[in-house]
Amino acid sequence: MAGSHEAGAAEEALRTPRAAGLAGVVFALLLAAVIVLVRLGIPEGAHVVTARGFTDSGRRGALRTALTLVPFAGIFFLWFIGAVRAHVGTAEDKFLATVFLGSGLVFTAALFGAAAAARAVLDIAHPGGTAPPPASWDFGRHFAYLLLMEYAMRMAAVFVSSLSVLGHRLGVLPRPLTLLGFLTAVTLLLAASNVPWAELVFPAWSLVLSGYILVVGGRGR
Repeated sequence: MAGSHEAGAAEEALRTPRAAGLAGVVFALLLAAVIVLVRLGIPEGAHVVTARGFTDSGRRGALRTALTLVPFAGIFFLWFIGAVRAHVGTAEDKFLATVFLGSGLVFTAALFGAAAAARAVLDIAHPGGTAPPPASWDFGRHFAYLLLMEYAMRMAAVFVSSLSVLGHRLGVLPRPLTLLGFLTAVTLLLAASNVPWAELVFPAWSLVLSGYILVVGGRGR
């Protein structure tokens, strides 16, 4: 009798809340929008090293919009982490859970740091919309991309892989979704810093995972 009660309690604890799915969907959409707008506002390539594109009002507007969305993306990402951990409960693997939480927090910090660097690029414009000094532009642009593509996306890879392993061990994620998670992690580790737009696999994975959580949550109710 006690064993069946404990098994039922464990099964209940492993149910991911609807809040996690909704937060994940919003985060995925916001992060995808931020990445697209940042790449459009601060493009890579030798032709922009001298900041010739900085006086383009469209690019400045795209960058400002991205910077406005970043805090909300971070908030929903933290909400997503908290909701998942709270309902995994005592059944979670402490080692994987620590890696999962730590990588998520470092990703958020790196995302905010990249946004601050991009804001610095935006704020060094001279009065009248003239371009900033090439050295300032080049430093800020590289710093923003370094934080976002090198550090934030590698932490995202750790986050995805740890959550995939955790979900597989606890039986709360299906095998295809865990395999997708590992492919996403490999892409973020090896390609995000070298292949333009490859970082979009992270919000895409988050959207798929959140959609699965919402579907399973709806069936559970």
